[in-house]
Amino acid sequence: MSTKPEGATPPTPSLTERRKAATQLDIARAAAELFTERGPDGTTAEDIAQRAGVALRTFYRYFRSKQDAVAPLLAGGADRWRAVLAATAPGAGLPEALERSIASSLTPDTEAEAEGLRWTRGLLRAAAEDPALRAVWYRVNQDSEERLREVVAGLAGPDADPLEVRLAAAAATDAIRIALESWAETEAPEHGEGAPAALAVRCLRELMGGMRLLRDTPSAE
Repeated sequence: MSTKPEGATPPTPSLTERRKAATQLDIARAAAELFTERGPDGTTAEDIAQRAGVALRTFYRYFRSKQDAVAPLLAGGADRWRAVLAATAPGAGLPEALERSIASSLTPDTEAEAEGLRWTRGLLRAAAEDPALRAVWYRVNQDSEERLREVVAGLAGPDADPLEVRLAAAAATDAIRIALESWAETEAPEHGEGAPAALAVRCLRELMGGMRLLRDTPSAE
């Protein structure tokens, strides 16, 4: 949602780290399934652990609460988006890079990616009635925004105003958040008009219209 950015060589995760991440994702998917089926109030941590096939103590080794368990699922899309943006070819304009990376990361190419969007829709609907689940969603977005600043700064160049870099990261993060929340309130499909990608690009253009760093917005292709 590729070439690696120049000069970036992330370390290969160890087998233990990969197993940990896989277990966390299994628990996150189990929690998402149960929240969609029963709602957060009708789901316990024990239910999630049982659905994921892990012991309850394993659940609490990774997560503090049942709502916290879905964080890896919600954060996965943001991680993929930042990777796409960071891999932008040198010299590309920041507005174009943001639009292209957002459209790419929110346009599912496989059934697994479409399913991920549907999980997000179900979780956001459940969050409407659950403050703790909303808090997880907001925390995931805040974490993503903070990590995005470094990527935006690298694309904007050394002379960019730090305040404008911060504003650009906030605008891009909020564009995706608002788009997904708005999409979750509808029955619109994963592609085309009303889909997350189209909504996010529209939100980004509206939010960044007054920012000097992002003023020259290209037309969508």
